Amino acid sequence: MNSKDIDEFFRRLAAERPDPRSELQYINPFTLLVAVVLSAQATDAGVNKATDALFKVADTPKKIAALGEDKLQDYIKTIGLFRTKAKNVIALSRMLIEQHGGEVPRNREALEALPGVGRKTANVVLNVAFGEPTIAVDTHIFRVGNRTSLAPGNTPLIVEQELERVVPDKWKRNAHHWLILHGRYVCIARKPRCEVCVVNDLCAYPAKTTMTPPPVKAPPKPRRAAVKKTKARAKRKRRR
Repeated sequence: MNSKDIDEFFRRLAAERPDPRSELQYINPFTLLVAVVLSAQATDAGVNKATDALFKVADTPKKIAALGEDKLQDYIKTIGLFRTKAKNVIALSRMLIEQHGGEVPRNREALEALPGVGRKTANVVLNVAFGEPTIAVDTHIFRVGNRTSLAPGNTPLIVEQELERVVPDKWKRNAHHWLILHGRYVCIARKPRCEVCVVNDLCAYPAKTTMTPPPVKAPPKPRRAAVKKTKARAKRKRRR
């Protein structure tokens, strides 16, 4: 995909969703960090269901740490890998208190040093909480990048680096949201909804379907015998 097409690609996504937002519910940078850690191998809807009650009683590192692992597990037990995630959330809460004054750091290295936080999680927090033009590559963005040829790569890191290279600066702030929402609701894994895709004509996916409706078939011509019968009936009616 050339630079002109890439610019048009994002212009259309922006027109479709002028104000894209994360679908994870959060109150502050810390609760966003917790929500993203919990979202690994889980749906946003599932995480939101668990954190709705959790964040009402604990929305700071100090409050989360005070809960302890067992009580935290009770809040998040509907989420996959909840025991490991509870352990990481308690540990990162304590580290934030001890090393960062209870605040979420605004740099990648410090974020990735926290338990349970990898590059993708750090990118989400930097983008959503602090407005940094980072692009977190999850399964949806990985698929969209490769399927459309926008940013092909065989690992999430390669796709991320390619997106950083090709996405125009004016679109980078919201690129993460546009791509993830497009992948989640339009460019889905099994049966992409190409017929409603606003970037269909820019996409290089060889198996895509077209937005152009199939041509309407002409009705079959009447048989000669039927035509003769019709003419005969018409003559009889005229004689009457």
